[in-house]
Amino acid sequence: MQLGFSLPVFGKAAGTPGGVARYAREAEQAGATSLWVGDRLLSPVAPVVSYPGYDTMPEEFHTAQDPFTALAVAAAVTETAILGSSTINATQYQPANFARLLTSIDVASNGRLLPGLGIGWSPDEYAAVGIPMSERGKRLDDLLDLLDTWWTKETVAHEGVGYTIAESHVDLKPARKPPIHLAGFGEKSLRRVAERADGWLPVWSVPEQYPADVLTGTLAKLRADAEKAGRDPGALGVALRVNVNPGTEPELIADSLAKIVPALQPDHTFVDITYLTGSVDEHLDLSVRLLELTADR
Repeated sequence: MQLGFSLPVFGKAAGTPGGVARYAREAEQAGATSLWVGDRLLSPVAPVVSYPGYDTMPEEFHTAQDPFTALAVAAAVTETAILGSSTINATQYQPANFARLLTSIDVASNGRLLPGLGIGWSPDEYAAVGIPMSERGKRLDDLLDLLDTWWTKETVAHEGVGYTIAESHVDLKPARKPPIHLAGFGEKSLRRVAERADGWLPVWSVPEQYPADVLTGTLAKLRADAEKAGRDPGALGVALRVNVNPGTEPELIADSLAKIVPALQPDHTFVDITYLTGSVDEHLDLSVRLLELTADR
């Protein structure tokens, strides 16, 4: 089983100087095949919408690193690991800057970037960046159009949602066109995955919250819808995020992975251990332990 992990970008470990670089380097050396970031701009004291399962926001989000910086740091200290995001709240960023950031990270990593994008759920974060939350869907569609142009055309000109890019030379291109994966379980989100994305970002929880056929059935429908849209259904990738609740034993995580990975057959699987560790050392120790437990599965 190929296995990756969340970088320590949230919680106490995220405040450790040099922690992301050290973890990324040593996790890859231990056998991690992918390294991942999430995206949290704010942890409001009294959020308009609370984090799912909480009355407010998890304490881990009180400390949050910039996802692009973390990916760039990881790119500099690793050689082979896929560098992914699950997810970056893409519509909270200025599109031209966003396109340049992704391109630069892919170049720095020699083509190892897997951008997992979403539209976020926090009204507080949208208010902080001055973007209407109601425009999330059309802004994501617009961004996907821009990224395709940015990565494939010698000159870029674009009339976007609230911005204009004059015809410009954009000679910096990714080492290979990054495969954009999109998050979501809603009808509109899944339709966008089937019709526009290179892959899907499903989520599995440990302890398990629903049967595996919720994911396998959704993936089968996605691929059928992709085929109806004239796309190759087999080309739709899957990057599985495994969220782990506090206090979960490593053995239970490994057992759950042994169940969901053969059923879903994702291209990439990573475990988000944010809620299980309080330091970079603990982050590393748990990652190594999970690699050992899943080595023969």
